[in-house]
Amino acid sequence: MLDECKALANETRLRVLEWLKDPQANFPACQGETAELGVCVGLIQQKAGTSASTISAHLAILHRAGFLRATRRGQWTYYRRDDERIRAFTERLHRVL
Repeated sequence: MLDECKALANETRLRVLEWLKDPQANFPACQGETAELGVCVGLIQQKAGTSASTISAHLAILHRAGFLRATRRGQWTYYRRDDERIRAFTERLHRVL
């Protein structure tokens, strides 16, 4: 549980999770056949206003913590929330605290 808490201890990572909760509203350019895969890193980077390496590091931390699912298609990686894992984490947190 500590890794999950550490992953959430960053404003940018929290915003990414918030944005991915409603990707259509937050990433209107993400439409069409890839929409079901998630949001591509480039769009997340653009919205966050960070460098590619910085957003990649944030996404990797969220992915390792289990909050995001990653799908690779060609040279592109798409991210979406793993709401089931997020729900399980919040339930565990509620039980512990």
